[in-house]
Amino acid sequence: MNKMTENNISSRVGTIYLSRPEKRNALHPQMVSELKQTFQEFRDDDSVKIIVLRGRGDVFCAGADLSVIKALKTATYEENHADSKSLAELFDLIYTCPKPVIAAVHGHAIAGGCGLATICDIIIASDEAKFGYTETRIGFVPAIVAQFLIRKTGQAAARHLLLSGSLIDAKEAEKIGLITKSVKAGAFEEELQKLLHTLLEKTSGEALQATKLLINEVSDLSYKEAIEHAITINAKARGSKDCQRGIEAFLNKTKIIW
Repeated sequence: MNKMTENNISSRVGTIYLSRPEKRNALHPQMVSELKQTFQEFRDDDSVKIIVLRGRGDVFCAGADLSVIKALKTATYEENHADSKSLAELFDLIYTCPKPVIAAVHGHAIAGGCGLATICDIIIASDEAKFGYTETRIGFVPAIVAQFLIRKTGQAAARHLLLSGSLIDAKEAEKIGLITKSVKAGAFEEELQKLLHTLLEKTSGEALQATKLLINEVSDLSYKEAIEHAITINAKARGSKDCQRGIEAFLNKTKIIW
């Protein structure tokens, strides 16, 4: 079977494409496997500072492949468990990846496709895109994405989206905190490049990784634990090479190249 994803590295950006435009980039076990492999490779590659996930064709991802949905009728519990575990492993790889992951959503992100975008740190979306977790409409449960969505939007918005299976546009998704920014379709690529420029040229790679880890970790800590953890991270960051370089550049009023 042909590859279902594409990837490349250019100017410290690792880009991953969902590449099944004829299938609306529907999720398939092979695609999930390829995504896991590439995310692991980019995670370990020191030449990659930022990761971008996007889709070929008119949509970002339309959810599960029709063949996968059909297979649910006859699959055993063990087979379903293995498939669910593989998808959860992909989500975990993205969520715990020390490098910022940007979802560039130019078209609809539905069901598992919406889940895939949800896991990313920053989501830039065309105002023509639609978002929704439609699983309950076919008797399915959006179980794996639920905890990530609740962390991102809070319970009220998450309950509505997960229970109703409703689709919302990018502006509404931005309003509730599901995505970072909705932009006009004609300005989509320009906005993405601006964001990449900011992260690449104006931020420290070490600081980005430490900050992402901090954000993930404090979500599971009590207030007092989070403060103590923050003190430790703050102290360690002050002694990092990037921080020392940044302080020196600031004091000398020179431009630093990250």
